[in-house]
Amino acid sequence: MAEAAIDAAGEGWVAELSLRFTADENESAAGPMARRTRLSGRAHRGPLVVQRPFYPEGPTVPHVYVLHPPGGVVGGDTLLVDVQVEPSAHALVTTPAATKVYRTRGPRSRQAQRLNVASGAALEWLPQETILHDGAAIDLDTKVVLDDGARFVGIETLCFGLPARGETFAAGRCRQRFELWRASGRPLLIERGRFDAEDAVHAASWGLAGARVHGLMVATPFTGPVTLLDELRARAASAGDRASVTTVDEGRVLCFRYVGASTERARRFFQDAWIAIRPTVIGSPAVLPRIWAT
Repeated sequence: MAEAAIDAAGEGWVAELSLRFTADENESAAGPMARRTRLSGRAHRGPLVVQRPFYPEGPTVPHVYVLHPPGGVVGGDTLLVDVQVEPSAHALVTTPAATKVYRTRGPRSRQAQRLNVASGAALEWLPQETILHDGAAIDLDTKVVLDDGARFVGIETLCFGLPARGETFAAGRCRQRFELWRASGRPLLIERGRFDAEDAVHAASWGLAGARVHGLMVATPFTGPVTLLDELRARAASAGDRASVTTVDEGRVLCFRYVGASTERARRFFQDAWIAIRPTVIGSPAVLPRIWAT
């Protein structure tokens, strides 16, 4: 399960989910990525579950939906997710809807993900956005550990308040941590965000500049041509809000950012980018999870 540094909250539910994906041992003539991937292990405690995996793109890639039956996170809740993708396996994990974090009278919520991807394996971690209602308080902590030869795409999007309803984020607390590491202990990307309601980051030009939606997508390894990177940057420039594409780790890690007013535009920007890079990063064309169309 997720590291003990994320302690159980004093109040609220503690929910834990552990998933393990493995590939069939018999390698087909098409190569290791043609192996069937199975959800070979799952364990949960509390209201955090998955149902059966779906295979809309054939047996090599299960699409798995993480379900949180209460429908929202309240003060004191702790959600812990642990995903292990074994060698040559490939999994896509998403959520059926946005995660909603509700107002608290004091206790803060905590959500931690530990994602481990073995050599030759691939994980696409594509949850829908997290909506922070006015007065919410949460710590978000995602750590991804990649063996050499592992492939990964991950998204994390925050929405402060409900812009469509005129709800602001006038009170509340959000601390975000997103880390991408090599299993050898070398950091590839370490992201820290302090988005407490009273902090200047929400209004300052060096921060969100009044925007209500902030998103990050990372993908590695990127070995595509310069023309593809140019195309991605052109897409970012035409996204209608502040969006960008940069690289770290000598160009091997792509970082997409969105800062704007619309979760729909953020979702569309990341989805279009994912479709464009998947053949290069993952090795197969994009097949959208069916749940995204509902």
